[in-house]
Amino acid sequence: MTVDGEKFGGQGRVELLAAIAQTGSISQAAKAIGMSYKGAWDAIDAMNNLAGEALVERVAGGKGGGGTRLTARGEQLVTNFRALEQLHRQFVEQLNGQAGNLSADLTLISRLNMKTSARNQFFGTVSRVQSGAVNDEIELDIAGGHKIVAIVTHESTASLGLAPGAQAFALVKASSIILMTAGEGARFSARNQLAGTISRLVPGAVNTEVVLDLTGGGSIAAIITNESARSLELAEGRTATAMFKASSVIVGVPG
Repeated sequence: MTVDGEKFGGQGRVELLAAIAQTGSISQAAKAIGMSYKGAWDAIDAMNNLAGEALVERVAGGKGGGGTRLTARGEQLVTNFRALEQLHRQFVEQLNGQAGNLSADLTLISRLNMKTSARNQFFGTVSRVQSGAVNDEIELDIAGGHKIVAIVTHESTASLGLAPGAQAFALVKASSIILMTAGEGARFSARNQLAGTISRLVPGAVNTEVVLDLTGGGSIAAIITNESARSLELAEGRTATAMFKASSVIVGVPG
């Protein structure tokens, strides 16, 4: 959907959600809308993180071996996006002022349409700002009760309006993530440590993409060498911790 020639909503991603609801399968949904299987999973991970809760969930077992379905929140988002598509652009301003799900989803659709090279995208609320001699430390509360700490300049803190209660994005490249599978008693300089369960391994010629489902919701992806994946004995269902430095986090705010 466009307004005054400007892209307003993530139609491709919402179409993916709708196809999942119809087919009950990630692979079939991706094929139906002309998206790669990996691209579909990347989009789902990003949407779950940006929404602050799961929009898509797996269904285990059953005669067909399980599948995938939308959560109630995911179904609500698709329904509301369809409603917004039918409205004329002159009503957009009126919808923004209305209370209820349509107004809330208008903001969420804009977030889901954000494009960035960073594989990991988290949306949350600034809970603490600690000023330093040169840089500031920003603490962001994200879905699942997790916290992400970032280091930014004083200028960035001011220009982005970062203060407790402000909404912000945390972007982290998958190549900046270090994985740990057994670190009891060990100490690390990385400020950010997110624990979860390995849900997906995508091996390549040189590197392997590892996706962790975080406790409490959300996910995080890491790119490590195939050799590291073998030495860590990574497998779906195993627990692991994703670690990254505060200096590796890019902070942004909704436009």
